[in-house]
Amino acid sequence: MALLNFRKRETRGERPANGQVAALLQGYSIEVMPRTAAKVTDFRDLLPEGTRVYIAHIEGTPIDDMVACAKRIAGEGFSVMPHFPARIIRDRAMLADWIARYQGEAGVDQALVLAGGVKSPVGAFADSMQLLETGLFDKAGFRRLHVAGHPEGNRDIDPEGGTRNVDAALRWKQKYAETTDAEMAIVTQFAFEAAPIIEWAGRLRAAGITMPVHVGIAGPAKLQTLIRFAIACGVGPSLKVLQKRAMDVSKLLLPYEPTEVIAALAAHKAAHPDSSIESVHFFPLGGITASARWVTENGGASARPANAS
Repeated sequence: MALLNFRKRETRGERPANGQVAALLQGYSIEVMPRTAAKVTDFRDLLPEGTRVYIAHIEGTPIDDMVACAKRIAGEGFSVMPHFPARIIRDRAMLADWIARYQGEAGVDQALVLAGGVKSPVGAFADSMQLLETGLFDKAGFRRLHVAGHPEGNRDIDPEGGTRNVDAALRWKQKYAETTDAEMAIVTQFAFEAAPIIEWAGRLRAAGITMPVHVGIAGPAKLQTLIRFAIACGVGPSLKVLQKRAMDVSKLLLPYEPTEVIAALAAHKAAHPDSSIESVHFFPLGGITASARWVTENGGASARPANAS
C-alpha cells in the first residue's frame, strides 16, 4: 500500500522537489525503536536503499529485542546504528557484550554513543565519554561513531541553561575524533527553528569543533504530540514556534510538517557549502511512515523508497 500511494503521488506530481531541500535531504537518517519498527512490514517500501536507521534504546528494552531489530533492518538493506546509552550500561563487560552481539548477529559497525535520558546511572558509566574511553569500539573496528549535540542546551548537563558543559564535552569528543580511526559526527536534539541551529553550528566550527553536524528534525505529527515530546525532551526556545502555532485556530488541528525549518537550513547550506551542517536526522514522532513519506515527497529522486526504484 505504501508503494502504491507513492506512485500515485509521483504520477500526479503534487510537490516538485526544491533543489536545495532535496540536496540537504540526500542521505538523511531516521530513528526507530523495536516496537515501532515491528509495525513496519518492509522498510524498503518507505526508505531509500542504504538509509541509516538509528535504533533507540529506551530503558527497559531487552538487548535481545534491540539486536533482533538491528538484524532485521540490516537484512532489508539498511545501515543500522544502535544507541549505546551510557547510563543504562552496568559495566565494561556489558558494553563489550552488546558490541559483540550487534557485530556478530547483525553485522553492526557503527553506534550513537550518548549519556541517555536516565537521571541516575545504573553502573559505571555516566556519559558517552566514559564509553569511548574504554577503547572497545575502536578495538571492535567500528567504522562510524556519532555523538549527541544540543543547539539549545541540555538541562541535564547545564542545569542553569546555556551550553557551557555541553560544548566542553564536544571539545573533548573533537579531540577523540582526531585519535580514532572511526568517522565521527554530531547528531542533534530536534528543534523547530533554523537560526539557533545555524548559529550553534557556526560557533562550534569557530571553536575548532569540526565534526559534521546531522540536524535533528521532528517529522510530521499532531501539534499536541510534538509539544508533549518537546517538553519531555527539554527542547529550548524554539518550542515557541509550536506554541505560536497552537494559538492559531486555523492551524491547531493541522499536522505539523518541518517544511519551514528544513527550507531555511537548506538555503543556508546552499549559500555556505563549507558549513558543518551535513545532513538531516528525523525523529518520527508522528510515526515512521509519516516521516518517510514526507521525505519522499520533498526529497526528489534520491529519496525514493528502495522498492519504488
